[in-house]
Amino acid sequence: MSEALLCEEIDLVDKDDFYEHIVSSLTQDDKKLHPKYFYDKQGSEYFDQICALEEYYPYKTELTLLPKVAESLSHILTDNYSLIEFGAGSLLKVKPLLDKIVGIQQFIPIDISGEHLRDACLELNTEFPSLDVHAIEADFTQSVKIQHHSHLQRLGFFPGSTIGNLTPQEADVFLRNARKTLGPDSFLLIGVDTKKSPSRLHRAYNDRSGVTAAFNLNILHRVNRHFDSSIDVDKFEHYAFYNAGKGCVEMHLVCLETHFAYLDGIKIEFKEGETIHTESSYKYAPSEFQTMAFQAGWATQKLWLAENNMFSIFLLKNMS
Repeated sequence: MSEALLCEEIDLVDKDDFYEHIVSSLTQDDKKLHPKYFYDKQGSEYFDQICALEEYYPYKTELTLLPKVAESLSHILTDNYSLIEFGAGSLLKVKPLLDKIVGIQQFIPIDISGEHLRDACLELNTEFPSLDVHAIEADFTQSVKIQHHSHLQRLGFFPGSTIGNLTPQEADVFLRNARKTLGPDSFLLIGVDTKKSPSRLHRAYNDRSGVTAAFNLNILHRVNRHFDSSIDVDKFEHYAFYNAGKGCVEMHLVCLETHFAYLDGIKIEFKEGETIHTESSYKYAPSEFQTMAFQAGWATQKLWLAENNMFSIFLLKNMS
């Protein structure tokens, strides 16, 4: 056990913010829900199941690539570091870095699902007992103030192509906020999914076992669990497709029949055939992402590509 395993409960997805987002979004004609609300404990567990699916290539491809990346980084990053993981989740992908980069003295995972994060931290600390771990429950898309061990150089880690769940505009904001969080002379190791066959992408987001569908529908179950809500989840169906024009997979919940629901007394109409847009997953050619990162103040230091260019990992350096 480290000298301090701190789980600072900074619940930025509080009930009032969640409620205001749900009401404002579901009362619009163009209904959307932010994908960050997928990740309550149940949603995080569903996502772990998705990562184990045969169809879902990003997780396995990145996990296969990371040991090669970690070995290369062990020769590039030779100082002492505080490793800060954005959207940390189950903390599996950080292990190759902890194994290979000897200068990592501290690990600060940031995730919006505090309970899931705390469980993962305890498990990680049994494997790396000398590691100083400070977990933060927070919305990692915002600038997060980190006070621990300011003398260590900071290395950000953002795996899983989670950057693709943000619109290009939101991704730019995240990259700029990450520069503020990590500070001058910091690095950022980031996973980015690449553009590929639409049929391959379709299979990845429409698995045969229905786990992705359950993950998508869980956001409505979460609304019902948190509020006095009567949304009939059985009247919605998971739908995902690749929008080639935008370069992203769009995930929706399609209303199967016109009906009304109530959320704390507020009447909401759902029309047959309309959708709730829950997520977009943008894919980038390496040159596209390199340009995006540069415009946000990051210089590309190194790029690793998986076999057949199925996935990319960038090492970026803060230019400020």
